[in-house]
Amino acid sequence: MAKKKAFALRVNEDMLKAIEKWAADEFRSTNGQIEWMLMKSLKDAKRAPNKKKDGNET
Repeated sequence: MAKKKAFALRVNEDMLKAIEKWAADEFRSTNGQIEWMLMKSLKDAKRAPNKKKDGNET
């Protein structure tokens, strides 16, 4: 599993509420939902990180 790094994220209150609801609807944590959204955006833009041969992400 890739190493995770914590950082502060300031988000508009209404946006956060919408993300929390979406996460609950998909049985994800809010953090997991944000990670999923970011990875989807990276993949859509063809900017997703390359995976190493052992399966770990860079």
